[in-house]
Amino acid sequence: MVRYNQDMLIRDVLTSDPGATAVFERHGLGCAMCMAAEMDTLASVATMHDMPVESLIADLDALHPSNGEHQG
Repeated sequence: MVRYNQDMLIRDVLTSDPGATAVFERHGLGCAMCMAAEMDTLASVATMHDMPVESLIADLDALHPSNGEHQG
C-alpha cells in the first residue's frame, strides 16, 4: 500500500498509481511533464504553487481508500 507524504519525490508519486497524473492535473500542476519531477517533492511543489500540501496528499490518498484508515 502506498503511503503518501510531503517528502516523496514527484516521480515516485507519479509511478505509484496511474491516477496520480490526474490528481496533479486537477490541482493545475503539470508535474507529469516537468523535468523537475525527478528531484522535487510534494512539499516543494505545493510551496512553489502556493497550495497546501495536505490537500494534494489527501487527493492522492483517495486513490487508495485504505490509506484513510489511521489508527489513533
